[in-house]
Amino acid sequence: MGRVSDDVQGEVRLGRAVRAAEQALIEFEIAVETFRVEVENFSRLHHQKLGPMYTRLDELDALIAEARAARTGDPEDLRKAAEARSLVMPMPGVDELFHDWLGSDGVSDDAAAMLTGQSVRPPERVRPSDEARKRYRELVRQAHPDLARDDAERQRRDAFIVRVNAAYARGDEAELGALAEEWAAGPQPEEQRPTEAEELYARLEWLARRKELLALVAAELEESAIGAMLKMAPDDPDRLLEEIAEQLLSQVADRERELAELTGP
Repeated sequence: MGRVSDDVQGEVRLGRAVRAAEQALIEFEIAVETFRVEVENFSRLHHQKLGPMYTRLDELDALIAEARAARTGDPEDLRKAAEARSLVMPMPGVDELFHDWLGSDGVSDDAAAMLTGQSVRPPERVRPSDEARKRYRELVRQAHPDLARDDAERQRRDAFIVRVNAAYARGDEAELGALAEEWAAGPQPEEQRPTEAEELYARLEWLARRKELLALVAAELEESAIGAMLKMAPDDPDRLLEEIAEQLLSQVADRERELAELTGP
């Protein structure tokens, strides 16, 4: 009897360890997905808001170099002018215009919206509101696929979390609220109660591998150019965009003055 009792207690402890590992993994996934959304939103808003300023700066640099070369006729100035002009972004080709229309699951959400006449909803800010973040975390904790007991339930949760992630990426509080009501009205998740030690050990190993993969994703995000920029303003990334815009506007004004001096009478 003592041996059986020890085995039961061991399985109970192992079951607790598995559930703790599952919750820890879910919290880690939430953190990684939250940062991924911020990196993606920052990248899109950076391109939308600041892209034209960078293009204008490149054009002004080329015009300044060409004006200087026209004045001096120096071969080195002519070379620099040609080099500056080559850096100006050309008009995008068809492939460049449509490169982000297709995703792993087919036509992207934005492309589908454009093709059907619906409005595209780009992110309004880098970091979704506190309320959106709260609703997102609650939904992920409730509906995470790792809490499924069978393949059918996992597929249902996978599909639902895709919608949750999309709403969160847009910072859509209303949609997240509607999704919370939808989940509450659907089949309720069953508490997982492992009974066999082999299954529990296998589950722990899977959770460990999953965490290793997520750690690699997190490291790539943090080491990316946008991730590094976000580290500069962890508390207010939207303000960072405004500061960069102010700096670029100042640079544009300086270049325009320089060009006017070179091309003036």
